[in-house]
Amino acid sequence: MKIIGIAASLLAGSFINKLLDAAGGELPTGVDFAVWPGLGEIPPYEHGPGPVMARELIALTAASDAVLLTAPEHCLLPEELTYALDWMSARDGLSGKHVAVMSASARACGAMWAQAELYKHLQAAGAVVMGTELVISPAWPHFDEAGHLIDHALRAQVRGVIHQLCPSQVMEPVLSL
Repeated sequence: MKIIGIAASLLAGSFINKLLDAAGGELPTGVDFAVWPGLGEIPPYEHGPGPVMARELIALTAASDAVLLTAPEHCLLPEELTYALDWMSARDGLSGKHVAVMSASARACGAMWAQAELYKHLQAAGAVVMGTELVISPAWPHFDEAGHLIDHALRAQVRGVIHQLCPSQVMEPVLSL
């Protein structure tokens, strides 16, 4: 199985990027996981063959079995993510594709609003959507120095999303905490 990861944050080291990397570490043995780093370079959708980054994203998505997406709490999605979704939607890149979404927020309704907005875009593109809203206090440490999840409740939620996405039972990764 091959999963493409997309973090809807352009800030290196952001919580959303760390969450995507940590989620990738929770995948079962034998699952190939690659994070697509081109979100900051994707332009707005326009008719035609598309720019290199859009073609790359569409090809990666087509060659994958699923997509794992993390989004910030904003009730409006980052415009670059909207651009990426528009390119994939226009090229049927998400039609029938399983997409797991995790959105994080310090406020209970922030993640819910972000995820609802994202679900609308994904479902309009024909994706099979699953995931969860994560209400996370920024004051609490969630990751160790190596980027692994140390918060047991958060790790359980992330593993729940992974279990929805992967057809095989989620097994303990080699470096479990």
